[in-house]
Amino acid sequence: MADTTPQIPRFQHRSLGEYFGMIIVLALVLSSIAATAPQLDALGRGLTRLFAPSGLLAQMFPPDISRIDRIALQLLETLQMAVAGAALGLIFALPFAILATDRLSPHPLIRMAARGIIALFRTIPDLVWAIFFIIMVGLGPAAGVLAIMVDKIGFAGRFFAEAMEEADTGPQDALRAIGASRMGVIFSSVIPACLPSFTATSLFSLEKAVRGSAALGLVGAGGIGVDLKVAFDLFNYDEALTIILMLFALVIAVEQGSSWIRSKLI
Repeated sequence: MADTTPQIPRFQHRSLGEYFGMIIVLALVLSSIAATAPQLDALGRGLTRLFAPSGLLAQMFPPDISRIDRIALQLLETLQMAVAGAALGLIFALPFAILATDRLSPHPLIRMAARGIIALFRTIPDLVWAIFFIIMVGLGPAAGVLAIMVDKIGFAGRFFAEAMEEADTGPQDALRAIGASRMGVIFSSVIPACLPSFTATSLFSLEKAVRGSAALGLVGAGGIGVDLKVAFDLFNYDEALTIILMLFALVIAVEQGSSWIRSKLI
């Protein structure tokens, strides 16, 4: 007896336009690699200088721990910058996300404006924000905190808004049917339903802030990045390695801590 089971196609049939689009994407990838990737001979010379007996790695080892107390204080300042900037950014991200959500925003124009602000904050790199705030408030950690705050408003605001868009609308409609206000719906139905997603996004924001706060010091926005830049400028590569290793330990500790918190709360 012949098998009449319908066969599932192995490949999905696509239109000519889709194939044309994939060819354009492939051409863009290949042309980008050809135009910007390092040449093999240049890469080979760089690796030779890196691993040479008097190369960069030889100058970095062993790490210089003579200024480890100063580095630890700057590392603490970096962590404080990240925590303060992430906390302020998450606080302000929630109202922006509410205004950017279709069912929760009071008016379409307000929703469009909120989405535009979130997109603007997310689009401009945090280093550019750091330079902007350095001009405003001067060199130091305050500019770094403000830069991290704005970056986190854009980062967390987008994910907060998406989580509220995907929340179950049944409980919201039920509350509206019995006369609940907009704020009552938000705090009684939307936020409790989205709390696991909010928690995960907040912890990822903190991890991102810790990694990014080190780079902000390169432009004078406080933290360990200032010492790292000075160490490289003065060719103190052994001290730079100490800073990199301590920063690596801090990032790992924050990531492990946030993973533990997520496992307990979500």
